[in-house]
Amino acid sequence: MDSFKPVKTALIGCGMISDIYLENCVRQFNILDVVGCSDLKAERSREKAEKYHIRQMTNEEIWNDREIELVINTTYHQSHFEVSKKSMLAGKHVHSEKMLAIDMEQAKELVKTAAGTGKYLTVAPDTFLGAGLQTARKILDGGLIGKPLAADIVLVRGYRHQNFREDPERRFAFLPGGGILFDVGCYYLTGLVSLLGSISRVSGFSQTRDPHRRYMNPKNPQYRKEMLVETPNNFVGALELQNGVLCSLLVSSEGINVTHHFTIYGSDGTLTLNDPNTFGGPICLQCKGDGEAREMPLTHAFKDNMRGLGAADLAYAIRNGRDPRCSLDMAYHTFEAAMGICFSGESNGVYAMQSTCARPSPLEMGYTEYPEMVLDI
Repeated sequence: MDSFKPVKTALIGCGMISDIYLENCVRQFNILDVVGCSDLKAERSREKAEKYHIRQMTNEEIWNDREIELVINTTYHQSHFEVSKKSMLAGKHVHSEKMLAIDMEQAKELVKTAAGTGKYLTVAPDTFLGAGLQTARKILDGGLIGKPLAADIVLVRGYRHQNFREDPERRFAFLPGGGILFDVGCYYLTGLVSLLGSISRVSGFSQTRDPHRRYMNPKNPQYRKEMLVETPNNFVGALELQNGVLCSLLVSSEGINVTHHFTIYGSDGTLTLNDPNTFGGPICLQCKGDGEAREMPLTHAFKDNMRGLGAADLAYAIRNGRDPRCSLDMAYHTFEAAMGICFSGESNGVYAMQSTCARPSPLEMGYTEYPEMVLDI
């Protein structure tokens, strides 16, 4: 089989995240041949089809097209399960937006479906493939901070103060499976696991603060009507990794500004990471004898917003018979860890992880005129 033969691809779900996916998957990644898109709202898929010179399709047309091998699922999170499952049953490989599902039952069913159909299911985030965390992986694997001992994650946003309550596109952030830990915390959990490996157990607490709110924008048809917050929005957790690393985790959407912090402490140094919701950003290293941390040069490609990179990696995996880096095992494992923090608080006990996953293989170092080609290793 031709290792570089483009994989015919279609996108389902033409909401707000679809633009950057289509921009990259249509115009950047030669391994993808994006032929169509669909959405429950025909006007949205029509707009995207015209903008990117692809075919406006229905879900059924995509599933029934035998030439389409890969579906990119950028629907709202509450539709991830249905669209991913139907796509695999239709004989398609799938790359889904984060997270895998909204509960463990759905997640287990998708794992079962992938195994039964023999189709790949990969899941965002794919930002760990970016220049920032790939540089961090190189530093860790090179032993520059010695033996990793602990990690510290802080993520605070102000969903209640932003336009999420006013914008129907952002309503998902207040629905089950769409809260801050699942919406953005997954970038940190995926980054942690991709760098340091599987989690063995978790504990923590979760809260749903101020669940009864109101729409406050006079232009919103729901103005002053109640808006129920149906997901936890304030979390604290502790994670123990299989390699012995301990990690503290604070995630909240109830603050006022965006605050993020991701640091790994080792026996010989400290590594401060970029925001894992981005592909690039500063990576700072402080070793023994250093007066202060030094910003390290990025050793890898993909420092800009390259969402869809995981789909391109999946396409190369399909063509070359290798494992994709945004693996289903890792997606299931990080989802279980997030759910485990919730389960721990509910049960007043430590949650022992039932799943495990391998660290994804790193990308090649260096820059190239055609950076997508470094995925083919």
